[in-house]
Amino acid sequence: MESGTLVLAGTPIGDPDDAPPRLAAELAEADIIAAEDTRRLRRLAGALGVRPTGRVLSYFEGNESSRTPELVEALASGARVLLVTDAGMPSVSDPGYRLVAAAVRRELRVTALPGPSAVLTALALSGLPVDRFCFEGFLPRKSGEQLARLREVATERRTLVYFVSRHRLRQALSAMAEVFGADRPAAVCRELTKTYEEVRRGPLGELVTWADGDVRGEITVVVAGAPEADGTELVPAELARRVANREEAGQRRKEAIAAVAEEAGVPKRTVFDAVVAAKQRAEGRPAE
Repeated sequence: MESGTLVLAGTPIGDPDDAPPRLAAELAEADIIAAEDTRRLRRLAGALGVRPTGRVLSYFEGNESSRTPELVEALASGARVLLVTDAGMPSVSDPGYRLVAAAVRRELRVTALPGPSAVLTALALSGLPVDRFCFEGFLPRKSGEQLARLREVATERRTLVYFVSRHRLRQALSAMAEVFGADRPAAVCRELTKTYEEVRRGPLGELVTWADGDVRGEITVVVAGAPEADGTELVPAELARRVANREEAGQRRKEAIAAVAEEAGVPKRTVFDAVVAAKQRAEGRPAE
């Protein structure tokens, strides 16, 4: 028996009219539809004027591990399985990775029906460089782990993209300002393609203040990468901050100093002296 096909379908991130034309046909013809939220799936199908004829199953974070074997067996038996999430592409910070990996291990066919992307839409609207970027997904919830994750990319020169819950927006922006610097340019994109779409651009420090208000909706944050290293412009405090970021990410001080010196194009002694001066200031001692 010929094996079936797993179809990863991108769904609208806001406006149902953004649904790819092929999505309606897949919804109507799939043998099984695995949906993150079956109620949302039926609302989307209704908006597209489609009535699914296949089995509709829930497939979300809570049952992803247990339901994956069932779907893999259905694929192996010849079923066409359509995987959809609430918005955007399955497996990108949404359920789907386990199923794709399991299907690949069994050498089953996997294809994609591309659609809207919050990551690319936010990047395009941010006004920040888009030629190179890193998608960082959701930050950890715990403050310490969050800061450690941010420090890992503190000197990353590519533009950074994050998904952030509206309930944690101010805290996340504050952590970014602490690690990246309050002057680092960023953009908060919310409710993309929806009625109340808004893109707020500015330095992280200003965005923290703005986020004190009632910010609602689905949010994607885009942050400019670290500026090009220029030893003539980096003040000692910035050199020391970069070393501290690397140390808190787990790097030994000697290695951190060497790495920062190479990035900045300055002698290691210059960075070492900056670290010593920063330590003296923190202890309230005059610089030697």
